[in-house]
Amino acid sequence: MKLPPYFAYRDGALCIEEVAASAIAERFGTPTYVYSKAALLRAFDAYQATCAARGPSGGAVVCYAVKANSNLAVLQLFARAGAGFDIVSGGELARVLAAGGRADSILFSGVGKSPDEMRQALDVGIGCFNVESLSEARQLSAVANAAGKLAPVSLRVNPDVDARTHPYIATGLKESKFGIPYADAVSAYRAVAALPGLAVIGVDCHIGSQLLEVAPLMEALDKLIELIDALAAAGIFVGHLDLGGGIGIRYGDEATIETAEYLGRVFERVDRWRSERHDGKPIRLLFEPGRSLVGNAGALLMRTLVLKPGPVRNFAVVDAAMNDLLRPTLYDAWHEVVPVRSDAGVPALQWDLVGPICESGDWLAHDRSLALAEGDLLACLSAGAYGMAMSSNYNSRPRAAEVMVDGQSLHLVRDRETVAQLFAHEHRLP
Repeated sequence: MKLPPYFAYRDGALCIEEVAASAIAERFGTPTYVYSKAALLRAFDAYQATCAARGPSGGAVVCYAVKANSNLAVLQLFARAGAGFDIVSGGELARVLAAGGRADSILFSGVGKSPDEMRQALDVGIGCFNVESLSEARQLSAVANAAGKLAPVSLRVNPDVDARTHPYIATGLKESKFGIPYADAVSAYRAVAALPGLAVIGVDCHIGSQLLEVAPLMEALDKLIELIDALAAAGIFVGHLDLGGGIGIRYGDEATIETAEYLGRVFERVDRWRSERHDGKPIRLLFEPGRSLVGNAGALLMRTLVLKPGPVRNFAVVDAAMNDLLRPTLYDAWHEVVPVRSDAGVPALQWDLVGPICESGDWLAHDRSLALAEGDLLACLSAGAYGMAMSSNYNSRPRAAEVMVDGQSLHLVRDRETVAQLFAHEHRLP
């Protein structure tokens, strides 16, 4: 078992940076999401350092995909480190601004931006709208005209590239709801460039999430390069190429993509292309990492409530559930689960880890060899991405607390919800 960076056992106790996980559970209760500040910055620096060494053909910008983990403290950390942001809602825009992010460093993605969200983004000076359909472009044109503003746009192009990932998080195939079909891209750009109130500044794509191979990303890059050349031939010139995000992380024993290697291949390909062009104009590169920045920086701490051995399966009922971490139920996703203390003193058995929710689909892990006693603390690893962000109040369960570890210090970055807060905005009939 290989633990993520900044997670380690010391004298039999799981520690996150310099703090024992048991001390975090004792102070803040369970279930609780815990993030390592050092791990977050380490992952960001892997992008930032490579982008800072970008070659002569233009700059590169790292725009964190907020949907992966939208906690204000996480956003604040990345904003201070110099990140831009990729958002998909007006709520995420408000979060980024509240965390100190700059509006002109924000990309607004998503297939269904409302007119109110468009106005909100225009009012603060958004960096770019990633437009996903001609209908959206016409709506944005109308909103921008009415506001007397010029909206910077790129078109999200669907390159029909198989990302070789889970079908729910593959976004670059023809059957996907995302983007404009590659075959229609040049005509779509002509139409959008003719609309008042819009300024075409870039090309965008995103083919999926949890990608474990470089080849699909490079295939998408080659298609974008061909498209930008075709646009130039049509008299439409763009200043940036946005390749999206999607690099996967290690949940179990996956072979993952090294950030520096991937970025280096992209830069090499783009620099060669720009040097071969007669005009030699630089082009800025944008990346939208999410999971690869936050996934392995987080864990979900939980406590064993009941051990329920059975004739077919042994069930360990824990105090976390599918409302806290939906990924196993939704994607059949694997998360490594480890004891907070490694000296339980009882024999290991095969356990299914399940939550208290009234659904057979409420599970966190199947067939795990663990030495468990009731009351034992467990840590579900690699839970920093799409964990708290996808949590809910199903079964009227308050959402977990969130804690940031910084060396020997602990910071509560989200209070645990109370039951009273769950219905504070509801109203009884007279």
